Amino acid sequence: MPDEGKLTRDMERDRQWSAWMAAAQTGDSQAYDRLLRGCLPFIAQVAYGQRVPADRVDDVVQDVLMTVHRARHTYDPARPFTAWLRVIAQRRAIDVLRRSGRQNSREVHAPLVFEMYADPGAQTAGGWEKSGVSAEIGKAIAGLSPGQREAVERLTLQGQSLDEAAKATGRSKGALKVNLHRALNALRGQLGNRE
Repeated sequence: MPDEGKLTRDMERDRQWSAWMAAAQTGDSQAYDRLLRGCLPFIAQVAYGQRVPADRVDDVVQDVLMTVHRARHTYDPARPFTAWLRVIAQRRAIDVLRRSGRQNSREVHAPLVFEMYADPGAQTAGGWEKSGVSAEIGKAIAGLSPGQREAVERLTLQGQSLDEAAKATGRSKGALKVNLHRALNALRGQLGNRE
C-alpha cells in the first residue's frame, strides 16, 4: 500500500514546481533558480534509477538542466511538471549510458602505459614560462586530464572563443565548458592548498 504522506508530498512538490516553471516562463528568474535547485536531487534519483554509474550522475544532471533550459518554453503548466522532467532525465540518462558504453568499448585501462608515454604535443616548463605562466601553474596545468588541459590552453591561455576552440578541437562547446570548469576547480584545489 503506497505511503499516503509521501504521495501527498510528491503532489505538493509537483504543484510547487509547476508554479515555479510557469513563473519562470514569464521571466521570473528567482522562481527559475528555485526550480532548478529544487530539481537536482530528483534528477540524480532518476539517473540512479536508470543505473547510471555514480561518477556519471553529474553529467546527467548537467545535461538535464541544459535540456530543461532549452525546452522550457515547451512545458505546459496545466500538465504535471514532474512527469515532464522525469522523461527528460530518463532520456539524458540513456544518452550518458550510451556515450560511456561507446567510450568504454574503445578505451583500454592501462595506467602504466600512459605514465610511460611522452606526449609530443605537451609544452615543456619553458613553454609555459614563455607564455607568462609561472612554472608552478604550468606544472599544475600539465597534471590535468588531456581534455581539461586543452580547454584551459585554448580558452584561457590562448584566449580563443568557445566557437573557435570547438572548431579546432572537434568537441562541443558544452564539453569544453565542462572541462574548463572542472580544470579550474582542480587547479584551485592544487594551488589553493599551498602554504
